[in-house]
Amino acid sequence: MSTNAKIDLVFSALADATRRDILMMLLEDDMAVTDVADPFDMSLAAISKHLMILTKAGLISQEKRGRVKWCKLEPDAMRDAAIWMQSFGQYDALNIDALEAYLETQDLSIDKPS
Repeated sequence: MSTNAKIDLVFSALADATRRDILMMLLEDDMAVTDVADPFDMSLAAISKHLMILTKAGLISQEKRGRVKWCKLEPDAMRDAAIWMQSFGQYDALNIDALEAYLETQDLSIDKPS
């Protein structure tokens, strides 16, 4: 897959607020799919579709541990998009700590996991 195609997948995945909320939740720790779905007012099937899009973009990985499917953030998937944005000279390199701090300041429509 070309770099441009990878960047397209990342930006497409990040275009949805629910998927950005899921990524913010996964900044804290790996989570079971059912735990990811808990704060959202949508079906598990709908959350699974969001997770598939994030997985296809490489932003998360999913792993079966016993009978439970777990999700893990894969921040390196944003590297090509960050490099592309840097070429405009207006953005710093991707800093996960800064991204987390920014996301925490946003007014999100979901409850943060405890």
